[in-house]
Amino acid sequence: MSFFQPSAIIPPGIRSAEFRVGLATLQILLRGALSGAYIGMGAGLVFFVSTGMDLTLGSGFARLIGGAVFPLGIILTVLTGAELFAGDGMLTLLAAFRRRITLPYIIRFYILVWIGNLIGALFFAALITYGPFLMTDASGSLIVTPAGVAAVSMAAAKCTPAGLTGFFSLLVKAVICGWLVNIAVLLALCADDLAGKFMGVWFPMMTMMATGHEFAVANMMMIPAGILVAAHLTPIQVAQVGPDIASLGFSEMWINLIGVSIGNLLGGILFAVLIFGSLLRPNFYKT
Repeated sequence: MSFFQPSAIIPPGIRSAEFRVGLATLQILLRGALSGAYIGMGAGLVFFVSTGMDLTLGSGFARLIGGAVFPLGIILTVLTGAELFAGDGMLTLLAAFRRRITLPYIIRFYILVWIGNLIGALFFAALITYGPFLMTDASGSLIVTPAGVAAVSMAAAKCTPAGLTGFFSLLVKAVICGWLVNIAVLLALCADDLAGKFMGVWFPMMTMMATGHEFAVANMMMIPAGILVAAHLTPIQVAQVGPDIASLGFSEMWINLIGVSIGNLLGGILFAVLIFGSLLRPNFYKT
């Protein structure tokens, strides 16, 4: 297992960013859609492994287990070369610092990746809703599984308005998430084998999920899935979710996604600026 210093791998990473930004529109959308679906797979897995665990082992352990499986989506994204909105901030900005990419191309790339992520996440949200989150009873009616109830609770909590203070907290958690995602991408680039890339991604993303930070692409799956599942809840299950369910809706979803997307992007930009300032050396960007 080899590990390369960031100063060694960022120049080829910049070349990679330059290549990806120049891809055709359909290619960027498809790569983004794949990553959106992958992140949805990891987010969906969280509900199945942690549902009910807090009743026996405590909420902290439930968060740890959920965080441990969530990195699946980022690992799949990194290993398959898909495009992730929150993970593209660092290298594209570093390429811009080197004047290899202009601002209009970066904006186009971010928008297309975001749309692609949303398409893939929505597609997987529909699959997981009418798959594992719902099941058929003896009469043929659809009933919500415990994991489905947990998904509704999570989605409702993300959509609950909390005023300006709540939005600021949402933004801060999204900035931290964007920072951690870009650290995961950087560590994956520093490794040249599967195990090294796996571990490089796993620790930052486990930290992000276990500590409750906000990830726009994961929310693109979790909130729509929660909205779809909520239509099938029984009165008892509605009571389990609590009063937050009144705030669950598509307008609230867009408020969350816009705020979290801005925060994730700011986190990536912040990390890129820190990398640029701390690793700048003579001939650092010579390729």
